[in-house]
Amino acid sequence: MRNRVIDVAALRCRYGDFEAVRGVDLAVDQGELFALLGTNGAGKTTVLETLEGLRRPSAGRVRVLGVDPHRDRAAIRARTGIMLQESGFPGDLTVAEMARLWRRGDHGDALERLDLGHRRDVRIRQLSGGERRRLDLLLAVLGRPELLFLDEPTTGLDPESRQRTWEVVRELLAEGTTVVLTTHYLEEAESLAHRLAILHEGVVVVSGTLVDVLAAQPARISFDLPGRLGVDALPMLGGDVVHNPSGRVDVRTRHLQEDLEILLTWARRDGLALGRLRANHASLEDVFHAARGGREVIAA
Repeated sequence: MRNRVIDVAALRCRYGDFEAVRGVDLAVDQGELFALLGTNGAGKTTVLETLEGLRRPSAGRVRVLGVDPHRDRAAIRARTGIMLQESGFPGDLTVAEMARLWRRGDHGDALERLDLGHRRDVRIRQLSGGERRRLDLLLAVLGRPELLFLDEPTTGLDPESRQRTWEVVRELLAEGTTVVLTTHYLEEAESLAHRLAILHEGVVVVSGTLVDVLAAQPARISFDLPGRLGVDALPMLGGDVVHNPSGRVDVRTRHLQEDLEILLTWARRDGLALGRLRANHASLEDVFHAARGGREVIAA
């Protein structure tokens, strides 16, 4: 059984009369990547700051690496790495100088790992936005932390740099690092996360493993009806059928293979061509939109 790295129960956080986090429960185990998602104002930044020990909770129980992160911040500082949305590092320092200032030792391998070796003597203010984000990640992982907080790590990166960042995160996970990730890129969470939680207005409306969360949402079949056929001509399907004004038909179903087989058999029998036919399981974007609508999707 994996060790519990983060354990949060009934967390509440207030700003004056406004309660930003309203009874959140979270659990993160060693070696997994946990994605904390939500729209702006959902409360995820407040939760993250609380986990990092930067904010005292108004109520509830918070344990990170077995201790209270706010009261015992010094005890966990050496065991955690934090990549903030904005670093604010001194622009006159070079990449190598910043790495040495952050942590003593030879950082050559780490610089190469994040494609910064050829920029080691370049001043930070001369780096591109993508290079600065890679430097942020470099400084967060120096010393091989047991727990790594990544707050929007790939914002502003080009696709190639984003993929390289994902590779580095996967390498860290393989080495046993536990990662808590916030991101607005849902494909990033879908690619990396073992488990996730989606916050909406200060409460968790989605939680569970990625597989179970996706399975909790219906799959979709979409196509253009040929000619002047209406939906009444369709065979009996197990899912919900919606005929859009554009003529396109959407079927939301929990029996993707069965309904697709029925539909294709009907079309083949009657010699029909279903234009722009698509069939796919639910994506994290589908789950996220359901969560924004306030529909609870808890997958154990």
